[in-house]
Amino acid sequence: MKSTFFTQILNLSIFCFLLSSCYQSPQVNAKKITVCIQNVNGKYQLYRNGKPFFIKGASGSTNLKQLAEAGGNTIRVWDTLNLGRVLDSAQANHLAVVVGLPMPSSESLEDFYNTPKANIYADKIANIVERFKNHPALLTWCLGNELAFPNKPKYNRFYATFNDIVDMIHEKDPNHPVTTTIMSFQKKNIVNIRLRTKIDFISFNIFGSIQTLKEDLENFKWFWNGPFLITEWGIEGPWLAENRNAWGAYIESTSAKKAEQYLTNYKKYMPVNDPGFLGSMVFYWGQKQELTPTWFSMFDENGAETEAVQVMRYIWTGKKTASSAPALKYMLLDGKGARDNILFQPAITVNSKVYFENTDTTGLTFKWKIFHEDWFKPNGTFNEKKPKEIEKLIIRQHGSDLSFKVPDKEGPYRILVYVYNQRGVFATSNTPFYVLKNP
Repeated sequence: MKSTFFTQILNLSIFCFLLSSCYQSPQVNAKKITVCIQNVNGKYQLYRNGKPFFIKGASGSTNLKQLAEAGGNTIRVWDTLNLGRVLDSAQANHLAVVVGLPMPSSESLEDFYNTPKANIYADKIANIVERFKNHPALLTWCLGNELAFPNKPKYNRFYATFNDIVDMIHEKDPNHPVTTTIMSFQKKNIVNIRLRTKIDFISFNIFGSIQTLKEDLENFKWFWNGPFLITEWGIEGPWLAENRNAWGAYIESTSAKKAEQYLTNYKKYMPVNDPGFLGSMVFYWGQKQELTPTWFSMFDENGAETEAVQVMRYIWTGKKTASSAPALKYMLLDGKGARDNILFQPAITVNSKVYFENTDTTGLTFKWKIFHEDWFKPNGTFNEKKPKEIEKLIIRQHGSDLSFKVPDKEGPYRILVYVYNQRGVFATSNTPFYVLKNP
């Protein structure tokens, strides 16, 4: 029974493979189509304006000049907000754009897919495609972000709507392929995308599980070995239980440690030799609040860069940067580290100190901030609004040493330090602590 089932899946997969879109059609002339994927001697190749194009990109829509100067060639956005401005800015910086077309979750059946809202929304997407299909910065359309692609027949309407939109895009804009992103390498999603949708290639948002991606691709190539793009990759996010302390506060690595992880994850785990690999997009090119304002941020709010940007410049160009970031090692609060479950009584004075690879801190500028902890995840999603900084707590600051007054109110907090060198490159570290009347 199991063997028959998989044989049927395999036969259906082969049938769909033969009927599928431009990247599998040998008669497609890449010189006549703005963007297309072709199988060249067993390896998939993306063509843009008749020339091979390997994606060296970043997810985000800011700091585009720095991206181009670092050797990147593509950005990815998740929605169509200010899309005209984003495309124009990308074009001005010689960058291509993966344009996100948001879709409600496949679980949204009774309030979307089984209602007239779906048709109205499809018309809106059609208008967007018609408006921007000829923009020179456009690379691909990405329909939906991290959607689930379920098996059950009750989701047929979701698939019908999804495929109607894909068909519409193909009809209105045959010059740009369509993809969708899935979270990590999930076989069920890949099976249903392959057999039940009409997209041109699959995109993965992948973080810690990048460590098994090569193996996953190899073990599943009997069923699917098509082209793919990594649309989000980087350091592990604040969602692993082992990275929390006693009250659930997530422990964030220093910027130096994160820079090491970016380099290791790309060099060791990125499937650069896989025949389906079209490129990758690092996350996050800009400043983003996700639990903290620094967890994924590769820049600060004013455009200063972290060591992670320098790592990406090295990955994309092979060239190392002379203006290295401050060599920050760790921070201690009254001699304790982030994993030490730090408890303080209200209103007492405590000391914080940042340690470096060398003791000379000449020319470094320190900016300290204390926040209420953003540790609660309603609906499994971190708040994207940065917590309000608590002011007037700093008593004395001298270089890497700080004295501050503990907040009066009980609860979880986090202290964060930005350390800038004279060229504006910065490093970060932060430590969670809890205020308790009787610790």
